[in-house]
Amino acid sequence: MSNQKFQSIIAKIETTSVFVIDPTFSKKDYVSLDLSKNNPELQAVNVSSSDDLGTYVNQHIKNENGRLGYGGYIETRGIYQRSTHFNEEANPLDERNIHLGLDIWIAAGTNVLAALDAEIHSFKNNLNYGDYGPTIILKHQLENFTFYTLYGHLSVESLSGLEPGKKFKQGEIIAQLGSAEINGDYPPHLHFQIILDIENYKGDYPGVSSVNTLNFYQNNCPDPNWLLGLNS
Repeated sequence: MSNQKFQSIIAKIETTSVFVIDPTFSKKDYVSLDLSKNNPELQAVNVSSSDDLGTYVNQHIKNENGRLGYGGYIETRGIYQRSTHFNEEANPLDERNIHLGLDIWIAAGTNVLAALDAEIHSFKNNLNYGDYGPTIILKHQLENFTFYTLYGHLSVESLSGLEPGKKFKQGEIIAQLGSAEINGDYPPHLHFQIILDIENYKGDYPGVSSVNTLNFYQNNCPDPNWLLGLNS
């Protein structure tokens, strides 16, 4: 499915009814959060420390009179330099540091919901340092097109009782957010990503791109805000 065709399909969805986090949080409670390398405030933050980064995130949300932070799509970040999982290549253009999903920052234990009617495609605990930790991928169909949504940084308990093909209705609880100890060592948050072609991946899919692969991944992983409508 082309990126443009997908956009035309989901443009028909009323985004006010789409939630991936407990809907007792209004979309007015969300405030944008910049974790890019270009944010000068981060120069004074040890982004390699989940505690220090979490303090910054929570203070930013409080300062903006919000309850959740969101953002990060196609954001170039410095945080991935701490992990060889993203940073093994000698060529800087091959360094994976461009974020392909949308992050929602809120406390561990918060309920995570299916964005749309779905079934389980796959799930996995991705244990690399700086990785997703427990992850669920859902399969969706709209107008005979199949696509996928990835939910990363979940609790370990969220993977219990799952099996491929298990169905969820839109808005049904599928998981809870995990703590830094099990979510790849990040402040608690949801990594939400749309994937058009899952290729042969199961329970995992690249959530961070290099400059050299960005064109492919940006086309295959459209802006999640097309669906969530958090900018409206």
